[in-house]
Amino acid sequence: MLSPEELTAVDDFRFKHRMPTRAAAVRELLKLGLGHAGVDGAARTKSSDYGVFGRGPSGHSQGNGKSGSDAVD
Repeated sequence: MLSPEELTAVDDFRFKHRMPTRAAAVRELLKLGLGHAGVDGAARTKSSDYGVFGRGPSGHSQGNGKSGSDAVD
């Protein structure tokens, strides 16, 4: 969620740089900010690379096969 002032800043950036959507402007602003912080935005790191749980070969979480109230430790 953005404050009205933040939304105005994003829209101003978008129109100044002739970007087609707010999403494109936000992505560009994130890339610029990450680059300024020394993070390589082009590294193609997926959010799942930062996950807590391991992933199986099909991308699903590896677990004991039980879920919800069936899970007993």
